[in-house]
Amino acid sequence: MSDTPYNVLFLCTGNTARSILAECILNHDGAGRFKAYSAGSQPKGVVNPLAVKVLTSFGYSTDNVSSKSWDVFAVPDAPVMDFIFTVCDNAAGEACPFWPGHPMTAHWGIEDPAAVEGSDLEKERAFVEAFRLMRNRISAFVSLPMRSIDQMALGKKLSDIGQMEGATSK
Repeated sequence: MSDTPYNVLFLCTGNTARSILAECILNHDGAGRFKAYSAGSQPKGVVNPLAVKVLTSFGYSTDNVSSKSWDVFAVPDAPVMDFIFTVCDNAAGEACPFWPGHPMTAHWGIEDPAAVEGSDLEKERAFVEAFRLMRNRISAFVSLPMRSIDQMALGKKLSDIGQMEGATSK
C-alpha cells in the first residue's frame, strides 16, 4: 500500500449512531493516515442528535456527516475501500454489495446506544459509552504498523480489536 490515506468504511443498518461515531473518531484521530466513511444497509436518513452532541462535546467534528446507503460506495466512481468494519450485528449478517479492491473486513460490534430507553441522561450515557468503546477500538487500529504487517497478521489484529471490551456477538 502507498503513502495515500487508507479508506475505511464503517457499516451499520441505520447509519445514525455507531457508524457515525466511528467515522468522526477515525477522521479526527487518524487524520492524514485514514479517510473514514460510514453508511447503512437501511439508512434512516438522519444522524442521531445524541451522536452529534457527544462527538461535539469531546471535540470531534460532525461536519459533512450524513445517514446514507452503502450503495453510495458500491458504484464505479466511489472511493475504493481498504478496510470495511461492521459495527452492528445486523449489518454483519447482511449480504453486502460487491466491494472493489478486496478490502480487509472485520466485525466491531457494540451495543446500539440509540436503542437505550430511559431518561435523557441514561440515553446520553449510552452514547458516551459507545463513543468510549469505539474510540478504544480506533486507537488500537491506528496504532497498528500498517506498512510492515503481513495481511494474515493484520486480519487477526482487526478481528481481535472487534473483541475488545463491549463487544457484541455476531
